[in-house]
Order: sequence, then structure tokens, then C-alpha cells
Amino acid sequence: MSEPLELLAFAGVMALGQFSPGPDMLLLTRTALAEGAGKGVRMALGIATGLTMHATLAISGTALLFRRGGWLGETMRWLAAGYLLWLAWGLLRAWCVHLSAGPREAVPAAAGNRSAYLRGLWCNLLNPKVLVFFAAGTAPFLVGDRPAWWPAAIWGIVVVQGCTLWSLWALILQWRPIRAGYRKAGPWIDAVFGVALAVLAIVLLVGS
Repeated sequence: MSEPLELLAFAGVMALGQFSPGPDMLLLTRTALAEGAGKGVRMALGIATGLTMHATLAISGTALLFRRGGWLGETMRWLAAGYLLWLAWGLLRAWCVHLSAGPREAVPAAAGNRSAYLRGLWCNLLNPKVLVFFAAGTAPFLVGDRPAWWPAAIWGIVVVQGCTLWSLWALILQWRPIRAGYRKAGPWIDAVFGVALAVLAIVLLVGS
């Protein structure tokens, strides 16, 4: 396979992995719907920054430490689960406020006053599965004789693709029919997102 085709294949693998259901996708979707395009794009850039750091670690080989487990991987797993549970609690608490306040009172967006960029960054950085995915996903494309510029090209694909695709998703969610549907059922959708994040945290804790 030629080098351009290999890079294209790598970009496809990364796109499928990044947009699989997970904490980043859930949090960005909810933020873009509830808080608008600006905060959605800022969160997307935070997620992309986290992906950039994960890619740097994976390409440099540091990700092997996480794949081997030990205290470092275990600590990351508990921190990630705690952060997901904290996000879930914020969403579910807003849903409870909506139920007690009644339909005519506005419900503040959960975590709306905190930096969307930092929320996206921490959600991505504290997910150890992202680093493991990058370690496994980049390994087949780094073995063998490669030109000196090859690792930089792999890293660049992750950075550009992350910024572009995540930001594009935040903008797509601003389509009027989608936002209209969210306004009608927003608190209940938030409750679903909150439960989903809590489930992901539990799966992370009980998983190997």
C-alpha cells in the first residue's frame, strides 16, 4: 500500500474510533444542544487538545505504561470514573430541579458557567481508554521502515481531524429542527445523558 493510502486508512480508523459512543460524544452533544455553538466548539477544541496529548504519548511509546496497568493505569481509571459521575450528577440534579420547579420555570444548564474548553479537555484526558485506543491504533502504522516525517504526519492527522470533526459535529447540532426538539424535551434528554455517563463510569470501574 502506498504512503498516501496508508495515511488515508489511518485517518479512517481514527475517525471511527473517535466518534464511537463514549464520554466525549455524550458530553459534547449535550453541551452543543443546551449551550449553543460557541460553547460546543470550545468544548470540541478541548477534546481535540486532549486527543493531541494522547496522540503524542502513543506515538512516543509512553502509552505502553497504561496498557501494562499498574498503579498509574488504576489511578487514571478511578479519576476518570469520578469525573464522569460528577458530570452525571450535574445533569441529573438539573433534571430533578426541573421536576420540582414545574414546566414554566427555567432550569439553568448544568455546568454552564464553567469553561466548556476545560470540561472537554478533562473529559478526554481522564479517559484511559482513549490512550489505549491510540496506542493500538497507531502501532500498525508505525512499524517497519518509515520516512523521518511519518510520525509527524500521523500526529498531524489526529490534530487536524480532531479539531475539524468535533467542531463540525457541534455545528451540525445547531440545525433548527434538532434544537427545536431539544428545547421541547431538554430536561429529559439531559437525564438520559446523565444516566449514560453514570453507566460509563460504572463500566469503567468494574472493567479490567
